[in-house]
Amino acid sequence: MLSTLFIVLPIFALIFAGWAARRFGALGPTALREINRFVVYLALPALMFDVIATSTIEQIWLPGFILAYSTGCFSIFIVAVLIRLKQKAALADAAVDGLSAGYANTAYMGFPLLLAVYGEPGLTPALIASILTVTIIFCFALVLIECSIQTGGNAFQIARKATLSLISNPLLIAPAAGAVVLLSGFTLPSPVTSFLDLLGSAASPCALVALGLFFAESSDKQEGTSASIVNVTWLTVLKLFIQPFITWVLAGPVLNLPPFLLYSSVFIAAMPTGTGPFMLAEFYGRNARLSGQVILVSTIISILTLSIFLQWIEH
Repeated sequence: MLSTLFIVLPIFALIFAGWAARRFGALGPTALREINRFVVYLALPALMFDVIATSTIEQIWLPGFILAYSTGCFSIFIVAVLIRLKQKAALADAAVDGLSAGYANTAYMGFPLLLAVYGEPGLTPALIASILTVTIIFCFALVLIECSIQTGGNAFQIARKATLSLISNPLLIAPAAGAVVLLSGFTLPSPVTSFLDLLGSAASPCALVALGLFFAESSDKQEGTSASIVNVTWLTVLKLFIQPFITWVLAGPVLNLPPFLLYSSVFIAAMPTGTGPFMLAEFYGRNARLSGQVILVSTIISILTLSIFLQWIEH
């Protein structure tokens, strides 16, 4: 449990740093939006491009792992979206909450934990899961949000506006450009990769600081209704328990993957919610409080659940 706690502690420290900076006046009222815009327009696109463009087909082509992990993600995402739509939530809000249930913290927790457990071989499934999480499921949620917020005119005009908005969005342009570089076999010059590494590495820390800023600004508001508590609870259960269970069923009994791929796919699926849903919610003006609470609660509970899982695979 201590090894998991030591990896999780910096996450809480960054959230607290953002909270303290806002509460004590080090950062002003515009800091939250500006930091989040930096993440959405610069840091996260750099990370998405870098993680795809610097990979190789041989490195990421593990079809059994991809099928098991992606099916777990998308199943939970769709279930959460349908539940939120049944609760009369807007499609954009439902997409963000679906992301909260299916978006694992692969970058900030997946890489260090799998490296600690499996050594260098553990980085391969972490990389594949990051590509699937940070690009595929993230971009799918982005499409739903854009389709939801575009209003006015007939169906063709709405579809046209949504398409134009999507193709100019850096969160879609970056992974598409990265895929072109990957498929072309072109090797990026070292100064370019250094630039992308520096810029991309700022995405997660800045998003966590922004989360702390958000909680500092909203702590005086009484928004902790029973409805939000219920939503945080079932979204967290979907993320920490149902998603890894679905992944285990596919990776184990159905696909019969080797133990290394079986345990690593379930381990990554059991990671808490990453910062992606909060960034989208804040950027598009949706219910960022719910996604922020899911990130906090799932991360706290994961200290116990991931430690239990580590004990299980050791035996």
